[in-house]
Amino acid sequence: MASSKPGFYLQMKKNYPQVLDAVEALGEAARKAGPLDAKTLHFIQLAAAAASRSEGAVHSHTRRALEAGATREEICHAIISLTSTIGFPNVTAAMSWAADVLVDGGAAKSKRA
Repeated sequence: MASSKPGFYLQMKKNYPQVLDAVEALGEAARKAGPLDAKTLHFIQLAAAAASRSEGAVHSHTRRALEAGATREEICHAIISLTSTIGFPNVTAAMSWAADVLVDGGAAKSKRA
């Protein structure tokens, strides 16, 4: 299976391997620290990415949620449910960033596709 990591991330890993190894190890330790499954964790991280208006992180966690078994509908529902918390403009931005991934690679994961 081809890497799901974007080219810029791979370039950062090449240029700063120790830093990226440490970041990845921290993420792995956090994932293993409790009972939540991968899909749930990516929804949480997707919500945080949307709230902080991080386009790259929305792309990443949309892609990773798909890899963890999430459907397009679940991802869109997770984002739209943030409207009363982070506001419609932020949700609209996050939906457009998630769509970048969903259009390219997520339509096949849709229950209705």
